[in-house]
Amino acid sequence: MRLRTVTLGQTARCSPSEAVLSSPSEATGTIGNRHIVIIYKSTVPACEWERLTDELERWKLWRRSFATVVFAPERDLVSVLRLDKIRKLYVESQSIIRSTMSQRMQQGQPMIVMSEDSQRVKDKDAQDYNISAARAVAEAVQSTLGPKGMDKMLVDSMGSVTITNDGVTILKEMDIDNPTAEMIIEVAETQEDEAGDGTTTAVAIAGELLKNAEDLLEQDIHPTAIIKGFHLASEQAREEIDDIATDIDTSDEELLRKTAETSMTGKGTEVNKEHLAQLIVEAIRQVTVEDENGDNVVDLEFLNIETQTGRSAGESDLLEGGIVDKDPVHDNMPRSADDADILLLDEAIEVEETDVDTEVSVTDPDQLQKFLDREEKQLREKVDTIADLGADVVFCQKGIDDLAQHYLAKEGILAVRRAKKSDLEFLQEVVGASIVSDLESATEEDLGFGDVTRDEEDELFYVEGEDAHGVTLLLRGSTDHVVDELERGVNDALDVVAQTVSDGRVLAGGGAIEVELAGRLRDYADSVSGREQLAVEAFADSLELVPRVLAGNAGLDSIDTLVDLRAAHDDGDITAGLNVFSGDVEDTFEAGVVEPAHAKEQAVTSAAEAANLVLKIDDIISAGDLSTDKGDDEEGGPGGAPGGMGGMGGGMGGMM
Repeated sequence: MRLRTVTLGQTARCSPSEAVLSSPSEATGTIGNRHIVIIYKSTVPACEWERLTDELERWKLWRRSFATVVFAPERDLVSVLRLDKIRKLYVESQSIIRSTMSQRMQQGQPMIVMSEDSQRVKDKDAQDYNISAARAVAEAVQSTLGPKGMDKMLVDSMGSVTITNDGVTILKEMDIDNPTAEMIIEVAETQEDEAGDGTTTAVAIAGELLKNAEDLLEQDIHPTAIIKGFHLASEQAREEIDDIATDIDTSDEELLRKTAETSMTGKGTEVNKEHLAQLIVEAIRQVTVEDENGDNVVDLEFLNIETQTGRSAGESDLLEGGIVDKDPVHDNMPRSADDADILLLDEAIEVEETDVDTEVSVTDPDQLQKFLDREEKQLREKVDTIADLGADVVFCQKGIDDLAQHYLAKEGILAVRRAKKSDLEFLQEVVGASIVSDLESATEEDLGFGDVTRDEEDELFYVEGEDAHGVTLLLRGSTDHVVDELERGVNDALDVVAQTVSDGRVLAGGGAIEVELAGRLRDYADSVSGREQLAVEAFADSLELVPRVLAGNAGLDSIDTLVDLRAAHDDGDITAGLNVFSGDVEDTFEAGVVEPAHAKEQAVTSAAEAANLVLKIDDIISAGDLSTDKGDDEEGGPGGAPGGMGGMGGGMGGMM
């Protein structure tokens, strides 16, 4: 180990083995590896000593140069020491440094091992951060729950406006920039994919679980005990739902209509929900088949939804077959065709273009005419090919040349161009055709068979196939916003009825199942030992959020409502729920408020798993800020918490 003395301060006397530095920052270019650096207190003014030592610590000189720093009280102390004494001083100084580091760590000052841009939140701060983010998401959609729930207006960056009270749509459209919040959004997406409805319920329960878990954490209950208790309660809740659920005859159309009406209530379809519910049940009947085990299977791929503005929702209709919202390409073409051979074409009926750019010099008008004649011949050959196949109707996904339109009209063939790909794929199932991508290789087996009729008033083509499995639900509304919300509500109702037909179990709605589950879970909690018992009771309390929010959104007193519901269930009325229109507690099953059991099971399970996932996190380490948007703007929004919580502010500040 070599000795090199470094003196801080310009007033110091220097020897050849010394270096005079005005600040510690200059030492990085002066001190080499394996040097012992001696700093003499006597050479530095008393008023500067504390500032310089702090500055040296901030620069972490010993880490940058791999040198060792020794603070000496007097200059003369070192000048009289021999080398072995210097080594002794070095060893003693190292012990002092290690002792100081140990004291710093005992005082809660951790060693920094991450980069300057990284962020870390741990222990209770991490739990508070995650729980706050999850609750913010849940509270954002709670006001949309139930028949009296309010709508949200969402405006995206392009200015497009969406008005809805559908939970998953709201969460998808919101610009959320927080990793924990996105975990809760996944609950809504999973609920939508698996059950088709109940997204708001699932997210609200997840937020309430975390709220109650936060109270348990304040009581010094370990997160693992809470997680175990929530898991036990979730499993027990699923068993209780299966016990409470009513098995139904899936051919009972009246009960299926009630299920559809319950799902659509509060989603802009109240006025015409009876008519729409009847259409939905009929549509599900059309696409339901039995598998080899005799179970009902609903194939929603054979159900197409089309929308049309300018009409009332009560004029919506269900059609066997498909709809093409296009006009004939030529006025002289026929408007309908019975028992028609139908060609679905994914190739343009136009002049073929070369793959490379070419230039041709024409010196004689006859040469130009030859080019035109050649193009006309190509088009004529394409039309002749279609006619030779025996096609009476052509639905083309791409363009049709004007001259080809003329030839098709002369052949008496009805043609439509620029048809949507989704329409062609659906018509493929309706008429039993194959989509042709190469006209030259097409055969008669590629053609479909069916009836094509024209509705001049609506400017639509109706396509019906022989024994067609596919049906089209034509939804009508006054404006685009009305039709969009109507379509979301009908889609949820279709999924709910499909689940009911497949599963065959239903529950009473209006908060009845949640209150009954809460009571049974409290009884179950008595059989659970340890601190997990408190978590089970907290789970039961969380389920009662649903009737409380239903009452609050309807302008009723949530506490009084919950007390009345508990009293009814204590008397053995397991189907007692809240009538949000009258404010009374009644038998909601008899009143026609019916929900599928599968949706409720999925909501409880998803909420519990999401809450447990959040509770298990005690340390958040991020390479940058804690937002999920890694754009150019790295600053948090107005709601950002201090200490690098810009992501929380950027996402949740704008949301709330």
